[in-house]
Amino acid sequence: QRLIVRRADDEKERCCWQTLYMNPLTNVKNITKLNETELKLGVTEKTSWHKKYKDSAWIFIGGLDYQLTEGDVICVFSQYGEVVNINLIRDKKTGKSKGYCFLCYEDQRSTVLSVDNLNGISLCKRTIRVDHVENYRPPKDSEDLDALMAKLHREGCAPETVGRDEHKSEDDSEEEMVAEDGPQKGPPPADSRGDDPEYAKRLKKE
Repeated sequence: QRLIVRRADDEKERCCWQTLYMNPLTNVKNITKLNETELKLGVTEKTSWHKKYKDSAWIFIGGLDYQLTEGDVICVFSQYGEVVNINLIRDKKTGKSKGYCFLCYEDQRSTVLSVDNLNGISLCKRTIRVDHVENYRPPKDSEDLDALMAKLHREGCAPETVGRDEHKSEDDSEEEMVAEDGPQKGPPPADSRGDDPEYAKRLKKE
């Protein structure tokens, strides 16, 4: 019985065959076996099956517990790199998770670490599948998305730093609001009273 190690040229065929004819657990075992075989043979990075996905920082995560949220998934996968975007697939009507998602790292090399180390682990008593995604496009905004989810799809979930210019603009806006409230009640400023004849007459009467 021969063991055939498929290279990058055969990777597309392998993925299509797995997707069509294999169940998720078989996919998990095949990815694990492929990684173990490369490790035994001393396969270098240039000839590894991971190289086919060197231009994609996205991974597929399947077999998730339906109660897990985006934050839960990020907590697990952020140990191998900075997560910049995640798309947890949910039912459009109920909003419930369908048990799989797509996750994007800041550094593409983090995808290799996740696939090698997290594929096949038990998470909430479920075996999860982690695999590369060659060409993934984040979903476009639709009318069904609320403002928060639409922003998440566009910008990702990485925190943004607030610059000095933004702080300055906030201070300026507060000053403008005070100015728009109108003149303050009370006597006019001292430097303008001497030039006002009406004000001088009122002082004489008093």
